[in-house]
Amino acid sequence: MRNGKTVIVRGGGDLATGIIYRLWRVGYSVLVLETEYPLVVRRTVAVASAVFDGSAKVEDMTAVLIDSAKEFVPASEIIQVLVDPDGRSIEKIRPDILVDAIMAKKNLGTTKNMAPLVIGIGPGFSAPQEVHAVIETKRGHTLGRVITNGGAIPNTGVPGIIKGYSTERLLRAPTDGYLLPVRKIGDEVSCGEVVGYVNGAEVCARLDGILRGLIHPHVHVTKGLKIGDVDPRGDSSHCWSITDKALAIAGGVLEVIMSSANSMAQ
Repeated sequence: MRNGKTVIVRGGGDLATGIIYRLWRVGYSVLVLETEYPLVVRRTVAVASAVFDGSAKVEDMTAVLIDSAKEFVPASEIIQVLVDPDGRSIEKIRPDILVDAIMAKKNLGTTKNMAPLVIGIGPGFSAPQEVHAVIETKRGHTLGRVITNGGAIPNTGVPGIIKGYSTERLLRAPTDGYLLPVRKIGDEVSCGEVVGYVNGAEVCARLDGILRGLIHPHVHVTKGLKIGDVDPRGDSSHCWSITDKALAIAGGVLEVIMSSANSMAQ
């Protein structure tokens, strides 16, 4: 049963999907706003994949692509995804809550007047000036913490360490072009193995592990862009489950929502 409240989430990547999943689980109707060609790498756990395929299933949650804000059904049990990078549908739908989870490391135009409660995810937002609250996304003791005065820890550009590996886990575009994959998400790969090509240039794994993410072949990439991810833990089931990090961030979002609801009730 939906609770009658609508949340718009800007961004449908893997971290945003953790937020979307927990909002959906507790009864909120969710509309996700995405770009025409999402730069999502962990596509098997991202509702942004609906932009490419028309629908996406993440664990027990289903998302479908809609063509316009007029098609949005507030009481739907299904997550609805709309290509609207500028957020023009926000004013039309007037959500109860807005979550900016674009993960651009900067604010791309989200303001507090877009909804009664506006939450920014990660660095680039300042509370209470731009948003009502910010959620920390950096791994460590502050992950998922709610910030109501200030912003999240600035982006370092260095991914978290998993089994002793950090930047080695990432696959980056060797040149501009489109990815032509020769391996798929969930495959076991070896260090030095070719997993794809960009404009004829090889994209090779830098360690042994499971290919956990690959950018969609329809997305134009630029040299140096993150286009893949290898998980050294070697468990392919991780490719189809929402991460602990995403769920921790989602917990912070729910904390803000519940705190706001309690304040209004008093």
